[in-house]
Amino acid sequence: MFSITVRDHIMIAHSFHGEVFGPAQRLHGATFLVDATFRREQLDEDNIVVDIGLATQELGAVVSELNYRNLDNEPDFAGINTSTEFLAKVIADRLAERIHKGALGEGAKGLAGLTVTLHESHVAWASYERAL
Repeated sequence: MFSITVRDHIMIAHSFHGEVFGPAQRLHGATFLVDATFRREQLDEDNIVVDIGLATQELGAVVSELNYRNLDNEPDFAGINTSTEFLAKVIADRLAERIHKGALGEGAKGLAGLTVTLHESHVAWASYERAL
């Protein structure tokens, strides 16, 4: 399996519900490095997985929808704990929707999967992997 990864970042505010979250139940900020890894079994006719420039652009568009937002105030996330794992899935699903609409071009039709990883720090991260 071949893959490429592109990176961006987001800065958000949010709070959590539930004792398991301890002090994170209060409103707090988080900055995440966001990696999107695109996979395919065979390279396309240009010998690439996907256009890195387009992949970077589309990841940027997806994360810009979340950047500098208090997720507690976003209607899409009302009553939801926007954990790192949950946000990785949100970003992956939104990116997959753009891929299916053709945002990465014809070559992206051969993509087999996508993994989005959010790095909370240099020692902790979470990922969501999905088929395309």
